Amino acid sequence: MQLGINLLCLSGFIEAEHLGRLRQLKDMGYDGAEIPVLRGAPEHYAWLGQELDRIGLRRTSTSVVPSVHANPLSADSAERAAGKDHLDWALDCAIAMGSESVGGPIHAPIGHFTGQGATLDELKRGAEIHHALAERAASNGVYLSLEPLNRFETYFLNTMAQARAYVELVDHPACRIMYDTFHANIEEQDQPRAIATLGQHMGVLHVSENDRGIPGRGQIDFAAIFSAVRANGYDGWVTLEAFGAGLPELAAATRVWRPLFPDFDTLSTESLAFIQQNWREAAP
Repeated sequence: MQLGINLLCLSGFIEAEHLGRLRQLKDMGYDGAEIPVLRGAPEHYAWLGQELDRIGLRRTSTSVVPSVHANPLSADSAERAAGKDHLDWALDCAIAMGSESVGGPIHAPIGHFTGQGATLDELKRGAEIHHALAERAASNGVYLSLEPLNRFETYFLNTMAQARAYVELVDHPACRIMYDTFHANIEEQDQPRAIATLGQHMGVLHVSENDRGIPGRGQIDFAAIFSAVRANGYDGWVTLEAFGAGLPELAAATRVWRPLFPDFDTLSTESLAFIQQNWREAAP
């Protein structure tokens, strides 16, 4: 298991001012960080990758589909081409940074709805683009980790059954799924069963409490989740994801209107100890 932390709890754009926090995370015992790739150029992420190398932190990355005008699922060829270009940019940034995975909801615009579930044509259009993206990712030592979201944020991928069917349609070993315990807590009737359904397609495990605060303080049964994940033989990235109210660029998308943890130090230290203990206790 590699223990990571999604840095959206700190900032939407990681710069020199954040390097002290990154060194702190390394000293605490984190193996790596999940870097938001929401804006900027590959050159910035190449610089950041060099800094992470100096610190000794591995890295994954997370991105989104920012607009309906850059939608890889769209029937409009121009919008679909813009969506492909955006995903290529996110991959370019990840490659420049030395990221191991490009994750997040990189399949459909967050908060965009058509009034129905995903159509067969949308699934086919998305799979074609993600297959090409996975092919290029694999040739650069990277894999995709597509993140299903709850039904209030997307209509495209919500459940692990849908996610498994989609990666099988994409049909490339570098296209995997990011399992997020917050979203699954809404959409799945039984999280261990959902994890078993996903099987070997998990790329990243997002540890996120039901209120998106500090794991272990809420209602999610992480002991059962970790046991199911370990029973599947998964031993990859286990990444903390929590959101605060201090990032206006994310507040609207994540519906976080109040502080969900007292400060970054409390979040990072308490979560690290919680994840490490529960992972050890879940050993098969």
